[in-house]
Amino acid sequence: MPHKQHSEDLLVIDNLHVDFVNSERKVSAVRGVSLRLNKGETLALVGESGSGKSITALSILQLLPFAVRSDVTGSIRFGGKEMIGAPESEMKHIRGNKIAMVFQEPMTSLNPLQTLEKQIGEVLTLHRGLSKAEARTHVLELMKLVGLPTPEKRLNAYPHELSGGQRQRVMIAMALANEPDLLIADEPTTALDVTVQAQILKLLKDLQKRFGMALLLITHDLAVVRKMADRICVMNRGVVVEGGTTNQVFDAPRHDYTKHLLASEPKGEPLGPAFDAEVVLEAKEVKVWFGLRAGLLKRVVGHVKAVDGVDVTVRKGQTVGVVGESGSGKSTLGNAILRLINSDGSICFRGQELQGLAERELRGLRRQIQIVFQDPYASLSPRKTVSKIIGEGLRIHDIGGSEIERDRMISSILEEVGLDPAMRHRHPHEFSGGQRQRIAIARAMVLKPSFVVLDEPTSALDMSIQTQIIDLLRDLQQKHQLAYLFISHDLKVVRALCDEVIVMQSGKVVERGPASRIFDDPQEQYTKDLLKAAFDVVADSDPVLPPGDTGMAHRVLS
Repeated sequence: MPHKQHSEDLLVIDNLHVDFVNSERKVSAVRGVSLRLNKGETLALVGESGSGKSITALSILQLLPFAVRSDVTGSIRFGGKEMIGAPESEMKHIRGNKIAMVFQEPMTSLNPLQTLEKQIGEVLTLHRGLSKAEARTHVLELMKLVGLPTPEKRLNAYPHELSGGQRQRVMIAMALANEPDLLIADEPTTALDVTVQAQILKLLKDLQKRFGMALLLITHDLAVVRKMADRICVMNRGVVVEGGTTNQVFDAPRHDYTKHLLASEPKGEPLGPAFDAEVVLEAKEVKVWFGLRAGLLKRVVGHVKAVDGVDVTVRKGQTVGVVGESGSGKSTLGNAILRLINSDGSICFRGQELQGLAERELRGLRRQIQIVFQDPYASLSPRKTVSKIIGEGLRIHDIGGSEIERDRMISSILEEVGLDPAMRHRHPHEFSGGQRQRIAIARAMVLKPSFVVLDEPTSALDMSIQTQIIDLLRDLQQKHQLAYLFISHDLKVVRALCDEVIVMQSGKVVERGPASRIFDDPQEQYTKDLLKAAFDVVADSDPVLPPGDTGMAHRVLS
């Protein structure tokens, strides 16, 4: 039954179908979606990658990709006006003015060649015809509104000079510049640390109250949904399979797919090493300092202490987690231990000191020391087949007496990580995100390492896929007694996988100990803040914006 337009309805979608068509086939991305969104309400559109969430949102603004032909049928009414088939001149007025959008990855949405003043100001000059001086005043107010520190000093900054959370605040400032009636937030916090995620969500909630905006929140993170949304629509394979209030969906889910999503929180207990387990990796007083140069002769005038005197010990069959915010030194520590960057201090692998070894001497050890990166799409060569990607290490280390033997080893490891060996002749783009991460794990595990650095291996994945990857890593560890250094900002994943945790801040270790003690009885305030952000997600207290400054919003938009 089509939705009837009510006075409070801001957005009504009826029987929306979106098909992508090329010369070979037709793909139905959205199939019969119907939903409504009231003024001032938050509706969460949830589901795994490929469920049709983002395509539904892009259809509202007629921003579907131009690379392939898209057929859109049904009805999308915004403020009572039909959007499907609306002329481009009308859509230009609606985009940015009435409906604004915040995307998942701000670095791909912001122009790297333009300053913040130019990018935010462009929204104001295009839609409101402000002069350059007027726009600058409003840009400063917007930057203050979204909590960017020292905005006067950042007008001429470029996106790469900001942190991930600051870039997302710039995107929100651009979206709010013209006081939209509807804000579409497409996975706005997925790539952010837990503390920054909490800040951005609080910011969105606070701004929504101030402006009276409706919010369409697209996400796969159910913890975010529970705190932010008034109602939920669950999507799977282009179809809305369940809808209702947040309490209804969480407390009494009806559809099996919804139950599957709700059961996808990382679970299980870390395996833990044997009492007398061998020390595989021991690092002491590791330091990575980057020089700051200034003056005509570019002399070193100071240092950025990315890693400053850190100790790490990992035993056979043990997983040591390294947690902290972006910039805390987690990944730099991992790269230093792997000798991928220069460092000071001692790094011993099974009793052998790695510092001072030439690259030729290290090569033989690299078979036993491997890494799995965060984004498999970026770390897997798009030009090579899976067979060549996994087999590269075998050929470099001269493992396997022939190509036939190597092919057998490749097939065997693909089976071990849960992939069909018959898929080994395909390229990475032919796989899902979870499958690509399994390929990356297979590439590391085929060499039969004893120590593996896992650098945010699940942060880019859906919750259910995360759970599968965690189970896979745990199974491989148990089978081969692997030692893991697990770098992550996702404390729920760390809790499920790690038996010891190191908490880093600004290059230093602020707390360490058994995972059970860290999670149940943290001693340091920084650790407490991380845990609160991870497990509370967003609280109604402690607003991000200055209390009582409601006039700022009116000054910005008047």
